[in-house]
Amino acid sequence: MNEIVDRDRLLMLDDRELGELCQFEFVKGTGAGGQHRNRTCTAVRVRHTATGLTASDCTERSQLRNRTEALRKLRFRFALEYRREPQPLPRAECAVTHADYPLWCARLLDHLAAADFDLKSAAEKLAWRVSGLAKKLYRDPALWQYVNQCRAERGLPPCRRP
Repeated sequence: MNEIVDRDRLLMLDDRELGELCQFEFVKGTGAGGQHRNRTCTAVRVRHTATGLTASDCTERSQLRNRTEALRKLRFRFALEYRREPQPLPRAECAVTHADYPLWCARLLDHLAAADFDLKSAAEKLAWRVSGLAKKLYRDPALWQYVNQCRAERGLPPCRRP
């Protein structure tokens, strides 16, 4: 369990508060988009100064929207990187686009890590069915990939698609 940061507190901060703890770098975006993309610095790279975790985004032509998306990606990185003792989930179900999703995801991963990424054991502790847990994981491709990577590191087979 990695306790160098108060992960849950960081995940509950709004964009302004989290932004105050970070350094931002604005650069020209890469890829398709034509002349406008090559002339403006709309791509955003954010680095949390205390942990060094970074995230970036350049999907939009709006620097503000890219900044918001980069902060969302940074929250997800916190959820993936830092484990704690399992605590109750903020809610049984949480949409991927909901503001509480990174915290929900982090706590779900805490339960999975405590069960050594055995879906059956984690589902029993959460009072869920294994198929329900698999569906919750599968709807987020990054989360699904991360869980299967952790299972592979432990010599477990990949999760079956629901």
